[in-house]
Amino acid sequence: MVDPSSAPRRSQVRPALVLVGVLLLAANLRTALAAYPPLLEIARTYLGVSGAGAGLVQASAVTMMGVGSFLAPRLAGPLGWERSLAVSVGVLAAGSALRVVPALPTLIAGSALVGFGIGSAGVLVAGVVKHHLPERAATVTGGYVVSMMIGATVTSVVAVPLAIGLGGWSFSLAVWAVPAVLAVGLWWPLARRFPRADDRGSAALPWRNGFAWLATGFMAMTSVQFYGWLTWLSPYYQHLGWPSQHAALLQALWSVAQIPAALLFPALAERRRRWAFWSALSVASGLAGTAGALWLPEPPVVGPWGWVVLMAIGVGAGFPLGLSVIAWNFPDAASAGAASGLAMGFGYLAAGAAPLLMGVLLDLTGGYPVPLAVLLAAGLAQAVVIALIRARSGAARDPSPGVPRAPRPAP
Repeated sequence: MVDPSSAPRRSQVRPALVLVGVLLLAANLRTALAAYPPLLEIARTYLGVSGAGAGLVQASAVTMMGVGSFLAPRLAGPLGWERSLAVSVGVLAAGSALRVVPALPTLIAGSALVGFGIGSAGVLVAGVVKHHLPERAATVTGGYVVSMMIGATVTSVVAVPLAIGLGGWSFSLAVWAVPAVLAVGLWWPLARRFPRADDRGSAALPWRNGFAWLATGFMAMTSVQFYGWLTWLSPYYQHLGWPSQHAALLQALWSVAQIPAALLFPALAERRRRWAFWSALSVASGLAGTAGALWLPEPPVVGPWGWVVLMAIGVGAGFPLGLSVIAWNFPDAASAGAASGLAMGFGYLAAGAAPLLMGVLLDLTGGYPVPLAVLLAAGLAQAVVIALIRARSGAARDPSPGVPRAPRPAP
């Protein structure tokens, strides 16, 4: 349980202010990633790189997200979780700014910094939410995922027009450093009101915890699907003949459609205490959308929009459901943050390989069926993990924040 002495610290700042600050920071946690796919073909042509080289850029970001996730719980100890969160978003801003140089080495290096900042910030947000807003962990988690998706949606829509207006694709990538710096500037005065070290401290990654590994598998498969589609959805439809701006609108719809899923599915799982059911429903939606985009990418009359919405439901609900089930099954912010670090760390490492693997398969096969089959396999594996979680512990269904329950049969 959380030490009772943490209560006075928590009351120093109103929870509503913490929530607003978290949402502002979270709005920046996907912008730098979402800016690249609509510009991928433009950058690829400018730099003269292969599909694997283009995929390596996003893969470097997602891989470093894994590294940041592993290190965040330890780094947070001496500095404090709230200050560390500000530093992480600052690193993200520096990486975005570095990408102003239109060269492959700086694009990869900047993307790596972006990834480290996002990965560490994601774990730190989980700890901050668990500490300050434990009673509504699932709802708040859904809210900050929605904030990320709004940022990603705006970025997807304006990436190409910004490249035109600012005079180059690299400027369109770098401009997202500005809102990140502004968010840090607003959060920092709030973060300074918390002690540098408190009862949360840091916790070792739960290497021997079976439930943590199941949650890790769930997050890994969600991340593979999310970053696979984030990187290749727009290029896929450009390959089918869509103009870049129209393909970017598909990606924008993919981001927008994640918002209701990220809000509703965790909240319903929390209220109904049926995590496995809502998780399975989200995975089934994602599989249906991926299969449809693969075998009938442009249905007559309606087009691919329905497939995109189904894909979005799968990945939009998956991330907050994964974080929620961790929050419900670990007793305090330190242990929940460490479990989140393990889950997101390996999740991002797996996801980091996905864009690169899909790019390599694209080069080898000359088409998208084999690369997209990777995402189908990830969805099927995620369904297996849900069944294992459900079989292992009824606590996965019990949303009581911060109060571990004894395992019980799932209805």
